Amino acid sequence: MKKIVIFASGSGSNAENIILHFKNKNLANVVTVFTNNLHAKVLEKANQLQVSTEIFSKAELSDGTILSKINKINPDLIVLAGFLLKFPETIVEAFPNKIINIHPALLPKYGGKGMYGMNVHKAVLENKEPETGITIHYVNKNYDEGEFIFQKNVSIVNCKEPEEIAQRIHELEMEYFPKEIEKLLTT
Repeated sequence: MKKIVIFASGSGSNAENIILHFKNKNLANVVTVFTNNLHAKVLEKANQLQVSTEIFSKAELSDGTILSKINKINPDLIVLAGFLLKFPETIVEAFPNKIINIHPALLPKYGGKGMYGMNVHKAVLENKEPETGITIHYVNKNYDEGEFIFQKNVSIVNCKEPEEIAQRIHELEMEYFPKEIEKLLTT
């Protein structure tokens, strides 16, 4: 059975979706959800689904504490699902091509520091883009610059508010993120 570790900072909808996707499969399971946010809703969701959780500080992420914990787990894949801190180079180097992220836009557009969630959707709307989408990519030392694994676009010509764009992106994330993780684990 392959092991997945998830890092999340917020509501945990992607984490929950991934946990449920693998719950009754013999391929993999999510063994731990790590979060830097003591109040993140992902903690409740993981606990309800009987997945262990680990709360850590920003200092622990960069001082080797979290790398040590990940090494003990020895995951087949590390998934960033709404994780807002920059992932340390030491962890990226320790797990080459085993760390992936999902971004709520069609990279390379609308990526980089500060480009997450509603910030992305507002920028897409302000620039009158006819479409946006999701990008699943490997994590490297720079924000949103790792090699692309998968992209899916969606028309937003009728969207008037960033919340409408967020809903369309959420639907894409729910449909494609678990499927692409499964593909990565079977190739």
